[in-house]
Amino acid sequence: MSKPVVLVTGANGEIGRSLLERLHADGYAVVTVDLTPLPEKYRGLCLETYAGNIMDRYLLDQVAAHHEIEVVFHLAALLSTRGERDPELAHQVNVEGTLHLLRMANNQSQRLGRAVRFLFPSSIAVYGMPDVAEKKRVGRVREEAWNVPITMYGCNKLYCEHLGRYFTNYYRQLGALSTAARLDFRAIRFPGLISAETVPTGGTSDFGPEMLHAAAQGKPYKCFVGPEAQIPFMAMPDAVQSLVGLLDADRERLSTTVYNVGAFSVSAGEIAARVKRIFPKADISYEPDPVRAKIVDSWPEDLDDSVARKDWGWKPAYDFDRAFDDYLVPGIRARY
Repeated sequence: MSKPVVLVTGANGEIGRSLLERLHADGYAVVTVDLTPLPEKYRGLCLETYAGNIMDRYLLDQVAAHHEIEVVFHLAALLSTRGERDPELAHQVNVEGTLHLLRMANNQSQRLGRAVRFLFPSSIAVYGMPDVAEKKRVGRVREEAWNVPITMYGCNKLYCEHLGRYFTNYYRQLGALSTAARLDFRAIRFPGLISAETVPTGGTSDFGPEMLHAAAQGKPYKCFVGPEAQIPFMAMPDAVQSLVGLLDADRERLSTTVYNVGAFSVSAGEIAARVKRIFPKADISYEPDPVRAKIVDSWPEDLDDSVARKDWGWKPAYDFDRAFDDYLVPGIRARY
């Protein structure tokens, strides 16, 4: 049996490029939508690529008309830092854009007579800790706790999680289509992601990868949070593996539509010490930005991912040591 057609939005981003390589290796026929054309290296991994905006409903309908899409990875988003600079644009892209994708996928489910699987990367930005003392006291946070985000990006992601749950369980529950096939929405709340393949793009959790990339290039780096700032992180191969793992999970075993995933939790100071061990000439200083540092402080120190481990066997391959020694350092050294 041939693998289904997979649509990937935001394919040119940090997660997207790594995911394309994995999906191609797994034998999927991949169709992509991104604002910017994919580099030639990645175009060869795809059945079809479209340069366009997820706000363009006509484009999405054309994609669905030309391809029998059975899986959607909706990665396109405006991240937290830019979202604070333009909250209205963030809402348009992150919420209205997601709603367009959900509508398209739901229509496709009804057309096929079976649920299209819709994979949605959410974020630790959906959480909002009131202060550092409470953050330290609480430690690992479960999915249902502290869902009071302080960024537009976090609000957008949390709302879209609820939209996905609605489309999966309750869409048009009073209408004539109440018994029609609905989509199968599955979301993962990612910690900060660190990649050896792509350059950080200004996310609020990017102080970790920015340190490493700057040190590898021999450039000084001023960290926008203090050394004590701590959040969970994950190496990009684990992020891709978690998405594919949740995609493959049996729907009957899933107890929820939204899952935490975790790998390791470290402070900015611990990352800096590790980077200096690898690059002894690294010039890392701290110049906390009050707003960005406050946002990082509002995110949990760690995520409780026990439900993902129980429901679909989630387990990270990379802890802090292995992420640096086996993945980040060799990849970034080769890059520069």
